[in-house]
Amino acid sequence: MMPEISVIVPVYRAEDCLRRAVDSVLSQSFPDFELLLIDDGSPDGSGALCDALAKDDARIRVFHKKNGGVSSARNLGMDEAKGRFLAFLDADDWFCPDALETLYSLAVTNEVNSAGCAHYKAYPEGTAELEQAALPPGVYGDREIREGIVYRLLGDRMGKSEEILNGFIWRFLFDAELIRKEGLRFVGAYLEDELFLMEYFCYAKRLAITDAPLYYYLQNPQSVTRNYLPDYMETFTRFMELKSALVSRFDLQKARPLWRENSNWSGLLIAVGNEYAPGNPKSLWEKTASVKAICKRPDMQQAMQAMHPHGLSRNKQIVVNLLTRRMFGALTLLYAVKNRKR
Repeated sequence: MMPEISVIVPVYRAEDCLRRAVDSVLSQSFPDFELLLIDDGSPDGSGALCDALAKDDARIRVFHKKNGGVSSARNLGMDEAKGRFLAFLDADDWFCPDALETLYSLAVTNEVNSAGCAHYKAYPEGTAELEQAALPPGVYGDREIREGIVYRLLGDRMGKSEEILNGFIWRFLFDAELIRKEGLRFVGAYLEDELFLMEYFCYAKRLAITDAPLYYYLQNPQSVTRNYLPDYMETFTRFMELKSALVSRFDLQKARPLWRENSNWSGLLIAVGNEYAPGNPKSLWEKTASVKAICKRPDMQQAMQAMHPHGLSRNKQIVVNLLTRRMFGALTLLYAVKNRKR
């Protein structure tokens, strides 16, 4: 018999947290699921732990592969999944006990391609902060999905943090048949979830949303999104190439004419923060030179000439203003003071 939901968990260096994630699935109030643990060539004891957990519960299936990154792990999970719906869970996060039941009921009752929820930002000290769902509670058609999700992911990348739509795939339940029919895949090691969501919701016709928080998203200081990434600009360039291809394929340009400039500004702010990350071994002079070089790239120059973002959070607005005025020395000093406080 085929399960109704396949839960896919990429596993890499997750020996210390995986059991909590798995327990949150096994204790779900909705019983008709399978749990796919994808060991992405993890060098620690994660692979052995996956096998041990599978021995205790027949609903767990384990797949071991050479290290290829989170996208390849999720793709393998999608290839092997037997469920009618797919859910994604990161190994350091966990579900609320009624997460699958709530999302499944929402999807089936409303006959939709996908169901989404709110979530908690969980902190290591044990506190949690509510973060709203992608859209207010309700059932949405394809035009509303385009406006409320696709176009926001496309070109609404500059604003206050609470206004930006993040590409969190784990707060949605996905239609497995639609994914197979359209041949959807994850690509890349960074921002891959944003691209996947854009493409998926270009095809999806109906979406149901609840404002119930059903997922705990751990704010992990060791996360890839929080440490220095030496190849960030190459990764971002590839991301923009893939995004451009999506824009062309689905003719999205008219909806957000400045989508490229908006996205490049967002990428620029991340690049600046990355250069000044505490883990970057460069000297302050070298960091300043790197930021100058990034700003001289034709794509970034075009973005800076085409628009001057306003209405951002205080810190982001300061960075934008300093970049626009080419005050790189002041920018370096700002980050040096900020990092001293960490």
